[in-house]
Amino acid sequence: MRISVEEKKAEAIERMKALGIFPQTIKQFKDESYISISEPPLGAFYWAEGEDLERIRQFEAEHDALVYVVIRCYFKELGKTDAYLFVSDYAEEWETDRQSINHPEDGLFAYVYNHDAPWCSEMGDIGVARTVAAGLQRTW
Repeated sequence: MRISVEEKKAEAIERMKALGIFPQTIKQFKDESYISISEPPLGAFYWAEGEDLERIRQFEAEHDALVYVVIRCYFKELGKTDAYLFVSDYAEEWETDRQSINHPEDGLFAYVYNHDAPWCSEMGDIGVARTVAAGLQRTW
C-alpha cells in the first residue's frame, strides 16, 4: 500500500507534538519540510543540510518513509550516529508507533546511521528523552 507524503506528514506532525518537540521546529517541518537534527548536549535543533540531507533523502526513497527528526549522538564505542525517526509506508504499524511515543524511554523504532562505520547502520529500538531545550536525546 502506498501512503501519500501528505498523509505521512500529518502523522509525523502529530508524533512531533506528542514528543514535545520545540514548536518552531514542528512549524518549520510543516510549512517548509525542513528536517531538523537534535544535537547534544541540550538537543538544540539545526536543519539537515548537505550530505546529512542527502542521506536522509536516500533513506526515504529506499524505504518509502518520511523522516521527521534526527537525533544525533556520540558514543565512545560506536562514534557519531544519527537516529532517524520516521513515518513508514505501513499504516498498520502507526498505532504501535504512536503508543511507543507515549513512553519513548522504553524505545522508539528508528533507523540509526553510523557515520564512522556505515556498514553497522541498522533499524531498531532506541531510548529517547526530551531535553530542557524541547529537543530530543538518545538515552540508549
